[in-house]
Amino acid sequence: MPSSPSPSPSPAAESLGSPSPSQGPPLGSAAGQVEPAPVTPRTGTVGGWDQVERRARASQSFWTAVVGVPAIFSVLRLGVEAGGELQTTLLLVANVGPINLLAGFLTTAARLLATALVAVFALGAVLAASVDGAARRPLFARWVEVTPTWFVAASFLMALVTWPLLYLPLLVPAAFAAFQVRPERLHEQPVARVLVVAAVFGGYLFLLVPTLRDAWRLEEWLAIVLLVVPPLLALFIAGPLPGVVIRPLASLTQLAVLAMLVWVALPVISTPVLPLTVTTVGDSSGASVGVTEDIRGHVVTTDDVNMVILQERGGVRYVPVGQVRAQVLCPSEEELPRHRLRIHDFHVEDSLLEGLGRRVRPVHRVDAACR
Repeated sequence: MPSSPSPSPSPAAESLGSPSPSQGPPLGSAAGQVEPAPVTPRTGTVGGWDQVERRARASQSFWTAVVGVPAIFSVLRLGVEAGGELQTTLLLVANVGPINLLAGFLTTAARLLATALVAVFALGAVLAASVDGAARRPLFARWVEVTPTWFVAASFLMALVTWPLLYLPLLVPAAFAAFQVRPERLHEQPVARVLVVAAVFGGYLFLLVPTLRDAWRLEEWLAIVLLVVPPLLALFIAGPLPGVVIRPLASLTQLAVLAMLVWVALPVISTPVLPLTVTTVGDSSGASVGVTEDIRGHVVTTDDVNMVILQERGGVRYVPVGQVRAQVLCPSEEELPRHRLRIHDFHVEDSLLEGLGRRVRPVHRVDAACR
């Protein structure tokens, strides 16, 4: 009896690609081993996010903060400067251009911006070294990874020229943390390493001997601590931290930096946008000869008819140009020194930029009208 032909596999079975019992396991796989499912770009890492996408999101959030925060502060400054009055705010908006507003913000808030960037880069580098290889990395660590090295160096350079000299030693541990500089990189031999550190720190103290002597005589204990302690901390600031403290430390440091920015930003927002002047005004009619009035405030704009002055205690004053007799520029209260210490002819509250500027243009006597 002739044997019936074996039935051929159906098209559905062929389309599913299921192997027949006579076929062995697929080529390249061991018997009994389950072939892993294909990995998609969005599910290839823990948490369902690709590493490239994480870096892109971190980069976007970092540059948004760098550009957006100064812009928001500049707009808030106009509202505070106007005393909260809508019409005065609109007057300032109409006469203070965006370029002048941005330049004024960078002039008065460069220290705040440099401080924020230095803190983020120093903390982020330490956290990045401590959680190397972890799936969920802190925000500051991700920001450090996507930031170019030249931008980090430029941030430290801006802090170097804008920070007061009294706080410049804090840049030493911050730089060691941001660039992960360890004492082991100074020399291979421990004895030579100790000698190098001792020589550098001894030379640093030798340069500050006159300042430290004056600070001891005047009982400026905070100045002594700020000048001596930070360089010592730089030896222990770099390197990974214990894994137990990383997660709470990351949250606390990020909140601390945010709180510090809010606390420091309040005086920056209240800093005037326009220079403080005292304008002497007389009577143009001649009826009251020798009678003048001093108007203390900020000149908003001047045209052929009026000089618009935003008075220091609020309100806008329109003064005819023909009545203006004199005008002097006055320093603000924040510019008055609080310490009596100097570092090689530089006042400790001046930055390098301000100190060089005072050498070119020495501070003149404050006019009596400003007092």
